[in-house]
Amino acid sequence: MATPLSPKPADSPERPALTARRAAGVLLHLSSLPGPWGIGDLGPEAESFLSFLAAAGQSCWQFLPLGPTRPEHGHSPYMSPSAFAGNPLLLSPELLLEAGWLEPGELPTEPAFYQYLVRFPEVERCKQGLLRRAFARFQKKDGRDTDAFAAFCRQSPWLVDYARFESLSRRYPGKPWYAWPPELARRKPEALAAIDRELAEEILYHRFVQFLFAEQWRRFRARAADKGIVLIGDLPIYVACDSADVWAHPQAFALDPETLRPAAVAGVPPDFFSPTGQAWGNPLYRWEEADGRLNPAVMAWWQSRLQHTRKLVDIVRIDHFRGFEAYWEIPAGAENAAAGAWRPGPGRRFFDALAEIFRTLPVIAEDLGTITPAVERLRDEQGFAGMKVLQFAFDGRPDNPYLPWNFTTPNCVVYTGTHDNETCVGWYLDPAVPESAKAALRCAANSDGSAVHRDFIRLAYLSTAGLAIVPLQDILGFGSDCRMNRPGSNERNWAWRAAPRFLTPEVAADLAELTRFANRRPAERPAAAKEG
Repeated sequence: MATPLSPKPADSPERPALTARRAAGVLLHLSSLPGPWGIGDLGPEAESFLSFLAAAGQSCWQFLPLGPTRPEHGHSPYMSPSAFAGNPLLLSPELLLEAGWLEPGELPTEPAFYQYLVRFPEVERCKQGLLRRAFARFQKKDGRDTDAFAAFCRQSPWLVDYARFESLSRRYPGKPWYAWPPELARRKPEALAAIDRELAEEILYHRFVQFLFAEQWRRFRARAADKGIVLIGDLPIYVACDSADVWAHPQAFALDPETLRPAAVAGVPPDFFSPTGQAWGNPLYRWEEADGRLNPAVMAWWQSRLQHTRKLVDIVRIDHFRGFEAYWEIPAGAENAAAGAWRPGPGRRFFDALAEIFRTLPVIAEDLGTITPAVERLRDEQGFAGMKVLQFAFDGRPDNPYLPWNFTTPNCVVYTGTHDNETCVGWYLDPAVPESAKAALRCAANSDGSAVHRDFIRLAYLSTAGLAIVPLQDILGFGSDCRMNRPGSNERNWAWRAAPRFLTPEVAADLAELTRFANRRPAERPAAAKEG
């Protein structure tokens, strides 16, 4: 990952490249993996999928944000109560058993879960029960991993407030942090000290669960490196209002000092996904001090967040990158996002202040939606790779920037679709998609449309983009019932899972051949030296 994919402007800082050569990867969230526990996790099926990727000639695995999810937000990974914590639902019971935190009799031999969609309430009950058993074993203090746990706590400064936040959220169920007793909402030291005493065991439990996540993630990342698979994470630009981050760092966010609630929220104006725009509800950052300087509180928080991200993944996709140049501010309580207005973001000053981190963290800038020359200039100044989504290409304009022959630089990542898009088959069968767009796709692919998912993949792979990423649903040719997310809807989002019978050697071999033909296969890895 040392060779640039394309030349950068003369004044651009040196940035690490995404890959050292043309490459391909798959988009699949960990929760969508197959497995017996009702949700994908970091256990045997994750390792099996790494083997599938290697056999398919893939270099990268991209997934969605890794944070805990909440039922009140439909378990969206983009509305997590923490920008630092890992999702306990992704922990593997098999690995807990292997590590000695569970006993063999504590795991059912045939878990009775629905395998094709995540039924979150059932999964939560099961996983929380197993984690409580593991914690009870940890509390016996028999010396097992206590040094490693203590080291993890020392190295994770975010953990203190996250564990407090989770414990208090259970003490005050259904209430966001700003509706807690005022001394807790405003973090009075004496109130926090009292909580540390009263909820000591619950706070320890949440620290322990994050320790387990860190241990399992370390193993998973090592397995990925062994297979030559680069991990691509996803970093939402905003965080949930009811989160440990906003509660612990209110000075970094634009909150009403009286109510502690946002006076305005984040979102986007009307676009491809919604005719009235999207009001996400996230608080906005207080980017500047009164004198125009960057707010040191928000910069310190971002520095910690990026340093933490760098420990987890090899490449990061920054969601809603355009918010750094200008962001859509929606008055709190507005009927819809159309009532918002653009406000200037921190721009290049933000990236210059964190240049040391970005020199070692390759970035994919999610530059979709309402993109201006200023956003493109900021992206290119930093040498970040932009995104090209082929489903946006066929609107009849010959200069459409998403058409593969219009890519102006290989320093971009081409997608057939993203987690927010229809599957390619679903797109083609959607009566709302103009027939002219479908005809344009058939013309571009020289195809009759009978295998439209393969048409999209070939166009992506044969493009000049340095990296091609395809959702697993498109590789398998699945329809709209397998879509991951429908923006603006709360039905069946984030729940799709892949059945193991579809991840066959034949599918891997077919993808590997197309990857080879498009010159996207990874370089041959040197054979391990023989001992003796």
